[in-house]
Amino acid sequence: MLLSSERSVLVVVDIQEKLMPAIAESARVERNAATLLKAAALLGVPAFATEQYPRGLGPTAASLRALLPPDGVVEKITFSAAREPAFLERLERLGRRQVVLAGSEAHVCVMQTALSLVGLGFEVVLVADAVSSRVPANAELGIARMRAAGATIVSTEMVLFEWMERSDIPAFKAVLELIR
Repeated sequence: MLLSSERSVLVVVDIQEKLMPAIAESARVERNAATLLKAAALLGVPAFATEQYPRGLGPTAASLRALLPPDGVVEKITFSAAREPAFLERLERLGRRQVVLAGSEAHVCVMQTALSLVGLGFEVVLVADAVSSRVPANAELGIARMRAAGATIVSTEMVLFEWMERSDIPAFKAVLELIR
C-alpha cells in the first residue's frame, strides 16, 4: 500500500513542551514531525496534533504549534487518541482512511492510538523516525507491537515521496528542500 496525499491525514501525537526533554532523541522526533507538517501543508494533507493532559504536560512544542492551523489541536486524557470523541469526530469529518502517525511516547499514546485505529479499520502508517519514548527499548517494543498489529512502518522521507508521487508537481522542489 502506497500513501496518497488525497487519502492521508497526519496526526502528531503528544509532542509537548514538558514531555519532550525526557524523550530519547527528542530533537530528531521534533525535527521530523516539523518536516512532515511542512510537507503536509505544501501537499494539501490535513494535519493536526493531540495533547495529553496539557495542563500537566504543557502545550504542543512551539516549533510544531507554529505549523498547525488555529484549530489544529485535540486535547485528550485517554492514552489512545481514538478513545477521545473529538479526535474520532475530526477524523470522520476529514473522510480520510490513511492515518500517518508521529509523536511520543511510542509505546504508550502513539501505540494505543495506532492499535485502536487499526481495530477501527483505518490504514495506520507509523513514521518510525518521528517517534520515540523516554527509554529507547520501550520505543522499539512499541514499534514492533504496532507492526505486528498491522501498522505499516515507514520513514519521514518515504512519506514525503509517496505523498508527492512524481517529480513534476509544483511542490516538488519545496518538499525536497525540507530533507536537504
